[in-house]
Amino acid sequence: MTVSIVVSVYNEEAVIEHFHSILSEQTAKIAATFEFIFVNDGSTDASATLIDQLAQTDGRITGIHLSRNFGHEAAMLAGIDHSHCDAVICMDSDLQHPPALIANMLAAFEQGNDIVTTQRTSRADGGLFKRLSSNLFYKTINKLSNSNLQPNVSDFFLISKRVAHIIQNDLRERTRFLRGLIQNIGFNTISLPYEAPARSAGHSKYTPFKLIEHSLTAICSFSKAPLKIGIYIGLGFGLLSIVLIAYSLTMWIIERPVAGYTTLIIFLSTFATALFVILGLIGYYIGFIFDEVKQRPIYLIDRIKQSPSKQ
Repeated sequence: MTVSIVVSVYNEEAVIEHFHSILSEQTAKIAATFEFIFVNDGSTDASATLIDQLAQTDGRITGIHLSRNFGHEAAMLAGIDHSHCDAVICMDSDLQHPPALIANMLAAFEQGNDIVTTQRTSRADGGLFKRLSSNLFYKTINKLSNSNLQPNVSDFFLISKRVAHIIQNDLRERTRFLRGLIQNIGFNTISLPYEAPARSAGHSKYTPFKLIEHSLTAICSFSKAPLKIGIYIGLGFGLLSIVLIAYSLTMWIIERPVAGYTTLIIFLSTFATALFVILGLIGYYIGFIFDEVKQRPIYLIDRIKQSPSKQ
């Protein structure tokens, strides 16, 4: 059995050598032939240099250096595109995806599962905000879409060669939620629980704003329900308008002055807010369409570094 391990790297100079050491230690216990594909997603620190140095000494390593930062999912796709092994495992280099779980993932793969996902049961650095926001995200996306995504499934997963082939050739969306796509491809799938340890070094690259943007992208990628909000809001304002018209006519008939200024201001302000929210949602979807129509590459490779023995 041959296995590709795709590792996305972005400014991880403090941990990458330690990660490689632990990864090598864990894979040495497994009866399989491994290749390690380190994808440098436009790092601005010494990550690129360290990957090249590791490739010089470890013949299993291929370093793919992207021309700039294209994002975590684009980096994973770059690694999957360059894999031709029986199985592909995607993981991060910050050691929050424990390499010790690889043996269990491969055991599940050998039992006939084309997809092996991993589900966090706890995380050492997960505060109350992260837990609540994560639960809210999965409840929202499952409510708005026809998909049923498991909560807390991470970007640490295994796919078979035929699933990788589908991703390489068919699922080429410019805007994607990869862990969601993986769960909706079908085939035999199993999920393994794990406890996510604290980062070994460095800090998370996902700010609260990026997490919100990523969540909105995921929801819009899997559901058209936000576009229907305009219909319901429009109906609501239509009913409110009928009530206001009836009230105004009644006041006019009985010849009483209509104190309409405050009502009018509140109505127009609320209506304008709702209108621009709806326009923003429509614009977000149009942005997805615009990206697909342009058909620009998902990532660009600057160079590929391999061991001298492979060249």
